[in-house]
Amino acid sequence: MHLAIAPHPRAVRRESHGFPSAAPTRTLPRMNSAADASDDVLMLAWTGGDTTAFETLYARHRGPLYRFLLRQVRDSALADEFFQDVWQRVIAARHGWKPDAAFSTWLFRIAHNRLNDYWRGLKHRPAAPEDGDERAARVPDPTTPERELSEFEQRRRLQRAIEELPEEQREVVLLRLEQELSLEEIGDITGAGRETVKSRLRYAMDKLRLRLNE
Repeated sequence: MHLAIAPHPRAVRRESHGFPSAAPTRTLPRMNSAADASDDVLMLAWTGGDTTAFETLYARHRGPLYRFLLRQVRDSALADEFFQDVWQRVIAARHGWKPDAAFSTWLFRIAHNRLNDYWRGLKHRPAAPEDGDERAARVPDPTTPERELSEFEQRRRLQRAIEELPEEQREVVLLRLEQELSLEEIGDITGAGRETVKSRLRYAMDKLRLRLNE
C-alpha cells in the first residue's frame, strides 16, 4: 500500500496506515496527551493498532529525519523522495521493531540503509554544490543585523565544510552534532564498531577545523 507522506503535512490520514477499522487496538495509557508518551510506549501502541500513536511518532521525528536526509543528499527533491521511502519502510517493518532498540536509532538505521542504496547506485559521488539548500541551515535569533550576518556566514561555511566530507564521515558528524546521538547509537545505525565511529568522527572534526581555519 502506498502512503503519501509529505515532510511537513498538516495532518496524517488515519486510514492510510494499513490497519483495518474493525481490528482490535492497543490504546495509549491515560496521560495528559500522546505527546507525553515515550517512543517505546507509542511504538507498542502503534503495533497494537493505535494509529494516533503513529501520528505522534511521525510529528516528533519528521523534522530531524528530513534535515538529516537533506544534509546528506543536498537535494530537496531527493530528500523528499527518501523521506517518504523511509516512512514507508518504517510502516512495513513496524512489527519487527524490538523494545531493546530506541525508535530513533531504528529510524535512522532505516534512513542509513536507504542512503546506502542510493550511494551504491552512483558511479561517482556528486560534487558538493556551491550553495546548499537554505532549509538545512539553522540560524539562531540574532541581536543585531551584523551578528545575524556573521553567524549566518559561519554556519554556511560549516555547512559547506560538512558537505565536502566523505560520506561515512559526514554521516557520523550529522548524527553526532545534529541528532546528538552517542557513539554506540551511531554504531547501531551505521553497523560500524564504536572505535570505527570514533575514528571517523575524529578525522571528520580534524578536516572541519582545517577547513574553517583557512
